[in-house]
Amino acid sequence: MTLYFTRDHEWISVEGDRATVGITDYAQAQLGDIVFVEVPPAGATLDKGKEAAVVESVKAASDVYAPVSGEVIEGNGALESDPALVNTSPEEEGWFFRLALADPSELDGLMDADAYKAFVATL
Repeated sequence: MTLYFTRDHEWISVEGDRATVGITDYAQAQLGDIVFVEVPPAGATLDKGKEAAVVESVKAASDVYAPVSGEVIEGNGALESDPALVNTSPEEEGWFFRLALADPSELDGLMDADAYKAFVATL
């Protein structure tokens, strides 16, 4: 399993041609208490860099962007009844969706954990 990060604070965990996507711990901390999450339905086609999901907190509503293109295999249904999972476990149980990668070369240019940590340090 390989973990990548975006400048928009999404993480993507890749295993073979499948990936799991969520927002980073930094992103959830900036948003505050998450009160609502809308994830894409299974079968939806996502384009890299385009809106994929919505997260609302007590502070703001924010879009979550697809770090890569692909077809959604599964949305995290647990977030519907317990959106706070994004706060308590953003990079594990609080994942947003899983997808089948359309083009694995789109992973090129995403950050690894060290690069993301350095990026966040500049904010």
